[in-house]
Amino acid sequence: MEKTIHIEGMSCSHCKAAVEKALSSVSGVTRAEVNLEKKLAKVSGQGLDEQAMKEAVIDAGYEVTGME
Repeated sequence: MEKTIHIEGMSCSHCKAAVEKALSSVSGVTRAEVNLEKKLAKVSGQGLDEQAMKEAVIDAGYEVTGME
């Protein structure tokens, strides 16, 4: 299963690392890769919990603007 999360507020490699770390800590996530230019994260795994991923991004200090 793969999800794309649209995220606002990221501007540097530190932001990228913080979001990837936050998403990787969510149960079921096996891979999280952030694209700063496109302002999105691609997340792979099994049994992905959209609410848990959204909360992880928010807790890291960023805004989720969409998920598909």
